Amino acid sequence: MRTTLDLPEDLIQKAMALSHIKTKTQVITLALQELIRKSELSDLKTFKGKIDLDIDLDKIRDRT
Repeated sequence: MRTTLDLPEDLIQKAMALSHIKTKTQVITLALQELIRKSELSDLKTFKGKIDLDIDLDKIRDRT
């Protein structure tokens, strides 16, 4: 999808340098993917301690 954006050039250049990505499209795509990933992880953290999975990690890892 083509979109015209007015983005701060310094932020784009810094993100490209830090990520070693050569195109603006790729660096923006990565930024969007990371935003989504972090949001989904944050949503999962709300379940911490609320789900009893009844899993024996030692048994799963063959430490019996």
